[in-house]
Amino acid sequence: MIVLRSLLFLLLQALLTVVFAFAGMAAAPFSFNTRFRVITGWNRSVIWLARWVCGIRWRVTGLDNLPAGPAIIMAKHQSAWETIAMPVLFPPLATVIKQELLKIPFFGWGMALLDPIALDRGAGRAALKHLEEQGRDRLARGLWVLLFPEGTRVLPGEIGKYNIGGAWLATRTGTEVVPVAVNAGHVWGRNALLKHPGLVTVSIGPAIPAAGRKADAVNADVERWIEQEMQRLDQIDGPAPR
Repeated sequence: MIVLRSLLFLLLQALLTVVFAFAGMAAAPFSFNTRFRVITGWNRSVIWLARWVCGIRWRVTGLDNLPAGPAIIMAKHQSAWETIAMPVLFPPLATVIKQELLKIPFFGWGMALLDPIALDRGAGRAALKHLEEQGRDRLARGLWVLLFPEGTRVLPGEIGKYNIGGAWLATRTGTEVVPVAVNAGHVWGRNALLKHPGLVTVSIGPAIPAAGRKADAVNADVERWIEQEMQRLDQIDGPAPR
């Protein structure tokens, strides 16, 4: 049954991607807010499908920790689920992504219309400069900025290297960082076809100040909170399916 549900989900997700890519292109001449509402209809549809086809439910805790103004979200990255869900669980945001994602047919076309911050990971310091310039622009426009500091998806229980980019942007702009723990890898594995029924918890931590601090210190605070919270969530929700 899990195999059939997962295949049905994959088919419907692909169809939705094509439909919303064309809807996004139709919305391209309009304002960012209009484009965002139209294109993130895909995100809402996919997490709805994940719930009703695959049995993947979710809950969000710590919403009262969100600051009033735009902030930088730094989140745990185990699954594609959080990349899809977070743009509709948080205020309008710009996501920091790999440049090559924009080249994916249909998906990349829609993503480009959401004004992401696309980085060339091999550019070193130039990538940090680009992140700062583009991040300042998005924050000044009232958008939040979403980053996955580990850069790639990790298995449940694993800890990837927390890259400095998000903390660098926070300290350079004096913007608070919101750490987020997400345990979606328990139900939607990294690069896995099968989607298992279960509960995803999105846990939002207290905002971490960055003004006047070193990026390394901010990054360490973010990693400490997220990984401690991940341990707590693992005890509550149990191990990933095998």
